[in-house]
Amino acid sequence: MESFRIEGGHTLSGEIVPQGAKNEALQVLCACLLTDKTVEIENLPDIVDVNNLIGLLADMGVAVERPERSRVRLKAENIDFDFFRTPDFFQRANRLRGSIMIAGPMLARFGKAFAPFPGGDKIGRRRLDTHFHGLVKLGAKLEAAENKYYALSGQLSGQYILLDEASVTGTANVLMAACLAKGTTTIFNAACEPYLVQLSQMLVRMGAKIEGIGSNLLRVHGVDRLEGTTHRLLPDMIEVGSFIGMAAMTASEITIKNTGVDHLGLIPLVFKRLGIDLQVVGDDIIVPKQDHYEVESFMDGSIMTIADAPWPGFTPDLISIVLVVATQAKGSVLIHQKMFESRLFFVDKLIDMGAQIILCDPHRANVIGLDRRMPLRGIRMSSPDIRAGVALLIAALSAKGVSIIDNIEQIDRGYQNIEQRLKALGAHIERLQY
Repeated sequence: MESFRIEGGHTLSGEIVPQGAKNEALQVLCACLLTDKTVEIENLPDIVDVNNLIGLLADMGVAVERPERSRVRLKAENIDFDFFRTPDFFQRANRLRGSIMIAGPMLARFGKAFAPFPGGDKIGRRRLDTHFHGLVKLGAKLEAAENKYYALSGQLSGQYILLDEASVTGTANVLMAACLAKGTTTIFNAACEPYLVQLSQMLVRMGAKIEGIGSNLLRVHGVDRLEGTTHRLLPDMIEVGSFIGMAAMTASEITIKNTGVDHLGLIPLVFKRLGIDLQVVGDDIIVPKQDHYEVESFMDGSIMTIADAPWPGFTPDLISIVLVVATQAKGSVLIHQKMFESRLFFVDKLIDMGAQIILCDPHRANVIGLDRRMPLRGIRMSSPDIRAGVALLIAALSAKGVSIIDNIEQIDRGYQNIEQRLKALGAHIERLQY
């Protein structure tokens, strides 16, 4: 077991570069299964979830070359189908929610696929219905086996598919399957996050025919085969938002380099609504030192509400960060996490640190900003999931005294070498091993 020991209350300074986008990486890694040619991915984050998926692909029979940690070459020429029925596959894939996106490419190319029951963060109900309904609509036969996994089989043909929710991974799975289906597939209510745009553009370079990229209405004309390509990941928007929040909470001046600012959507605006000053210089974001930041109110004077929504709305992965940042703002904010019913359950730890938060229900929390009059205090706590873990890390960096964060394996799943990168900014953080 490993933990972080953080001595809070220190001002940070310097430059930091966000890693490649985790959520995009999981999608494009699975896309390599659509072809027997080489797919090269650049700007790859060196994190647990990505490394586990690459290891899983290798054990499936995909040839893997990793000339450096940020670059990988994949060639899915020979697949070992026996591996899919082993306990090793089920155990490892179950721990990695992104592994569900193996199903669409495998089904489209080989006519069969296996998907373990879902794992990943424990942040509430995360159903897979959207994935399976879409694949079944394309012609797949779905069976549940041994209370462990789903088996899919069949030849796919183009259909009109209205997704029941704008699921990012669900859209990616159906989109990849449709690329090799016979005929034309229309996907309505598709997610349109930048990661889906990136995946679509990568598939087009491989030979796919996709119309409507960047919208919620995709039209895919199936082709017989796809070729290899080279793809570069976007900067991780969740890291960018995390670093903005960290600068604000610690009253530090930090420059975030190469942010992919054109792909950040509402993220800068939401932080500005909390009173955080941001300066965009080229593709960099400078967060100047602010001793105080004041929450805006709506034009009619009502309390500021920040809620997640499908893109181009505010990403749910930054709700935890925004909630923490609001604890030291001047003013009150209602945080509304619509998607997951357990993602706000880390606020008890912030309350123990001295934050003034009323948890209204599993989806809503009212944060009364302290305007730095009473700094948070260091405590021992545990990281429940990736995003809440980093939110607690940010709180600990701003707190008075020493904090210990346990279960940091959750943080490592999404943030590469985080303690070394924070130390370079002046953070007092060390990794403890037990």
